[in-house]
Amino acid sequence: MAAGFKTVEPLEYYRRFLKENCRPDGRELGEFRTTTVNIGSISTADGSALVKLGNTTVICGVKAEFAAPPTDAPDKGYVVPNVDLPPLCSSRFRSGPPGEEAQVASQFIADVIENSQIIQKEDLCISPGKLAWVLYCDLICLDYDGNILDACTFALLAALKNVQLPEVTINEETALAEVNLKKKSYLNIRTHPVATSFAVFDDTLLIVDPTGEEEHLATGTLTIVMDEEGKLCCLHKPGGSGLTGAKLQDCMSRAVTRHKEVKKLMDEVIKSMKPK
Repeated sequence: MAAGFKTVEPLEYYRRFLKENCRPDGRELGEFRTTTVNIGSISTADGSALVKLGNTTVICGVKAEFAAPPTDAPDKGYVVPNVDLPPLCSSRFRSGPPGEEAQVASQFIADVIENSQIIQKEDLCISPGKLAWVLYCDLICLDYDGNILDACTFALLAALKNVQLPEVTINEETALAEVNLKKKSYLNIRTHPVATSFAVFDDTLLIVDPTGEEEHLATGTLTIVMDEEGKLCCLHKPGGSGLTGAKLQDCMSRAVTRHKEVKKLMDEVIKSMKPK
């Protein structure tokens, strides 16, 4: 009976749960799904991480290559993110060129990198005007069940913390790059941006970490990215219902709490990987 009602009147089905301050999956309105992270899952990448947010699963692989620095910024390297939402992860996506949602997610990740200064691009310069690192950050969704932006941001941060780059010197005589694979160092991660997404129901009610179904029924979504100092790095609100200042403040308070949860989880995983 309940399954039939959900199929015919999905919004009314959800409203009945929301009236009781809970959701069909048993979560409270401000509760995240179980979050797990596996760091260094791709042995062929320079850095990688797999993040699960409930059923939503994203893997990030970072590949480092050489390139000439940009002419207008000879002392900087590059960070190039790309989010891929293949048909494999959900029937809503089609094969072919990236769809709108994938492009929006890629731009969002690029904005997070730029605004949070997670890595200073000067740190990626090997020799000013001659050689710099390019970090290709490929994020692939393996299972899509809503809240892709939070999962991508977490996977990117965890993968970048896993990257080790070899020492590179420029030979004065030959002007060629010499790579010392025996001496590797971790990237200097300057901030730890964490995303927290909300869905707005009936223009007033806020729920965190929406599933794919909740995103579809919502009247709007909002994603807030904070760093460890409580600074706002990014705010992404693609149309939909408006929010009052008080509601926005509530969202930002929840985002600060979420940052602590994610940072603690990541630190524990990194600590467990270090040789005893």
